[in-house]
Amino acid sequence: MTHPKLRGVLLPLALLFILPFAVSAADPDGASLFKANCAACHSVGKGKLVGPDLKDIQKRQSEDWLLKWIKSSASLRKSGDAYANEIFGQYNIEMPDQSLSPSEIKAVLGYIKSEGDKASAPASVSTPVGGEGASAETDSSGDNSFYVLLLIAVILLVVAAVLTRVRNGLQKAIRAKNGIPEPALLPARQRMYVWARSNKKLIAVAIIVLGVWSSVKGWYMLADVGISQGYQPDQPIAFSHKLHAGEMKISCIYCHSGAEKSKTAGVPSVNVCMNCHKAIRQGPTTGTAEIAKIYAALDYDPNTMTYGPNSKPLVWTRVHNLPDLAYFNHSQHVKVGGVKCQTCHGPVEEMTVAKQFAPLTMGWCINCHRTTQVKLENNHYYDNYHPVPELMGKHGRDTVVTVEKIGGTECARCHY
Repeated sequence: MTHPKLRGVLLPLALLFILPFAVSAADPDGASLFKANCAACHSVGKGKLVGPDLKDIQKRQSEDWLLKWIKSSASLRKSGDAYANEIFGQYNIEMPDQSLSPSEIKAVLGYIKSEGDKASAPASVSTPVGGEGASAETDSSGDNSFYVLLLIAVILLVVAAVLTRVRNGLQKAIRAKNGIPEPALLPARQRMYVWARSNKKLIAVAIIVLGVWSSVKGWYMLADVGISQGYQPDQPIAFSHKLHAGEMKISCIYCHSGAEKSKTAGVPSVNVCMNCHKAIRQGPTTGTAEIAKIYAALDYDPNTMTYGPNSKPLVWTRVHNLPDLAYFNHSQHVKVGGVKCQTCHGPVEEMTVAKQFAPLTMGWCINCHRTTQVKLENNHYYDNYHPVPELMGKHGRDTVVTVEKIGGTECARCHY
């Protein structure tokens, strides 16, 4: 049993704790309601979609009229309301009845008003990262290491010249003190010859070091022929993988649908972009400039939401390109092998501009095949693949099956 005095203290505390949750639960969330019921057909301050733009809707009609319209536009139109019939005649689409309470509708209207006020506020001046008009401070903040090294080299040369003059001056003073005549100055070529004969071991070591360095440098230069690791070309549209795949969490397969079904992952058509950008007309960093290029490619008018006859394809620059002598199948790796896109393409979700992450050399692929374990569990692709049962029979069910053990390093697998 709780003490009566203690009960008298706990009861008010419990009420104080529960009251905010009760109030918040009773207060409808206008933003969530708008996104769930309205956002598919309407925007606020971004132009018309299926239905009209709802910015400043409270200035067009009273709240009572809006409550009736949102609750049942068909009933309001049948009652002979002139404005309701005008909207229907303009869009020729019947807005479905909304099962929202008056308080929920008012919350939605409040959200529309707040969003409309934000859209009306003057945009702060900002410069897109890496875009045109970047500040001089950004442009001058590059890597100055070359100039630092150059300055150090000049200082060292000056110090060496000063020390040489000091040494020659001291030697001249010693000769003058001891009465030794000044040596005759030989021509530059003869002085070099005398120095070389006096330092044969040093010259031999220098020649050996230079020969080894040149051989190693030449080897790596030849080994890099045809390797484009780090290649990051400009594209016709400043598409940000970091924004779409990283922040928006859009799956790679949504745009590159061929990765699970065919040899090539494929470059998405502009129509795939329009699945989102028919409604989203402004980007967070580039504004409307880049999305307008999508519309131009499709000859699409966002105001009338119609397509024209003068569409033209976007020419994207290919980033990853294997030589013709090598065969690679995306579906074999992505669908069957369960290989993540990042294994070969790197952290694409962190890249603003896509670049070649891996060297994509034969050695790189073979090393992957030697270390990658085949995913056999619940993978019926390998049920009747004869190397797998043979390995299991020889070494038991617990044997580790790598791609190499099922023929993944045979030449004919990739070159035929």
